[in-house]
Amino acid sequence: MASTTQELHDKFEPNPDPQALTGHDDSVRNVSKDVDYEPYPDRSVSTSDEHKKIMQHITNLYCGSASEDDMQVYAEKAIYDDPYSYCDTRYKIAGQWYGLPKIFSKLRTLKTEVVEDKPDLIVFKLQQEYTPMVLHKPMPVNSLVSLSLDEQGKVRYHKDMWNAKDYSHEGLGKLLKTLNGDHLTKITQPPETL
Repeated sequence: MASTTQELHDKFEPNPDPQALTGHDDSVRNVSKDVDYEPYPDRSVSTSDEHKKIMQHITNLYCGSASEDDMQVYAEKAIYDDPYSYCDTRYKIAGQWYGLPKIFSKLRTLKTEVVEDKPDLIVFKLQQEYTPMVLHKPMPVNSLVSLSLDEQGKVRYHKDMWNAKDYSHEGLGKLLKTLNGDHLTKITQPPETL
């Protein structure tokens, strides 16, 4: 039986504790003195080869790959959740990834740090560099990425946190995020096969 979006959200939304996972006494460059989203690769916790493959597919997408192969890391019914988007199917998630190369001339992952690794959850800090087509000035962005995995090792919930607080899923913010997730595919046109 397929899960509804609300069931997926209620049961599998990762709610990492940013302060517990990323707090450092030396944090000075981030959005809050309580968290440090800058990755320190040498501090990464050990992870399995399967989880390394999942992370590679995800970072490929952050780098603008927009490939069907990389998109297969997601379950067909999956959630993607960031400050601007809330998507509830792999096809809608593809709409987000297929849009990146249309906005940015260059995308690259600078570094990652796995801060938590469980059979059904991977949490890592990501430093991504975005170079907009218009400005041509690279912008590094640090975030905390949580991937909730199903029994087949597919991502069923992808949360990308850009600040120290967890997301609210209510009111106008939720409405705007959902509208973006529901309609971006009309512009980015990912393959219908996803």
